[in-house]
Amino acid sequence: MERLRRYGFVAGFLVVPVALYSVFVISPYIQAFQLSLTSWNGYSSVVRYVGLDNFGRLFEDEVFWRALRNHGLLLLVLPIVTIVIALFLSFLLNLGGGTRGAGMKGVWGSTFYRVVYFFPQVLAVAVVGVLFQAVYRPDEDGVLNGVLGRFGVEPVGWLTEPGLALWSIMVVMVWQAVGFYVVLFSAGMAAIPRDYFEAAALDGAGRVRLFFSITLPLLRDTVQVGWIYLGIAAFDGFALILVLAGDKGEPDGATTILPVTIYKTAFAFNKVGYASAMGVALFFLTVTFAVLTLRTTRRERIEL
Repeated sequence: MERLRRYGFVAGFLVVPVALYSVFVISPYIQAFQLSLTSWNGYSSVVRYVGLDNFGRLFEDEVFWRALRNHGLLLLVLPIVTIVIALFLSFLLNLGGGTRGAGMKGVWGSTFYRVVYFFPQVLAVAVVGVLFQAVYRPDEDGVLNGVLGRFGVEPVGWLTEPGLALWSIMVVMVWQAVGFYVVLFSAGMAAIPRDYFEAAALDGAGRVRLFFSITLPLLRDTVQVGWIYLGIAAFDGFALILVLAGDKGEPDGATTILPVTIYKTAFAFNKVGYASAMGVALFFLTVTFAVLTLRTTRRERIEL
């Protein structure tokens, strides 16, 4: 009876969250899977099922494959660059000052730097997009071109050159994301006993050795979480790319990504069934990435 009351008490608290999650998360997923098997246009009261035809069309859709190539580049660059920069900054903020007094300390003013690094994370994505529209303006009035113009460099079309557009957007994505991962990795470093660093420093280990021999191995689980988050972000980028590059994938398909393509297919071309099939493909790509990352980076947990 006591166990029954305890389970009833726990279930009472879970009913509302589970119900909300089912209505607002699980139900839309189920509807998306259902719609992916239809040719519904989003308006008609008649829904015609076409089976797996929509998924067959994906294999012949050049725009779909171009979007996948762009996601592959994002998946390769965004996590690596963001994590490397965030780890470097976190190490400086927590341990870069060396041994002072009672233990290891960060660089001078580390608290202020944490606030500065985290500030881009506070801004809405649309605000960041509008801000970098001014930075990347292709004429001399653009912030970046204005600075380069002082050194005699001709204006560059950062968002209009096919070879530069996606890279320029990735710079913005890294700039906005780094602050969050600096805080995340700093929290992980703060959980590492300072005795480890102090003992290694007394044995003559420098900052590079402290980082690679102590910090990075003990921070591996946190880095794994950050990698998965950033991988999922690499499959998104909807709002930022929509603001900076529009929904046409310009220039020359260089900024084509699946979320924007799904949006345009559903609401501009009224092909909701086909757009849902793209969404299902994106769902499985994201889940596959997360599962593979967890399996390939799994190891025995290190107890501190």
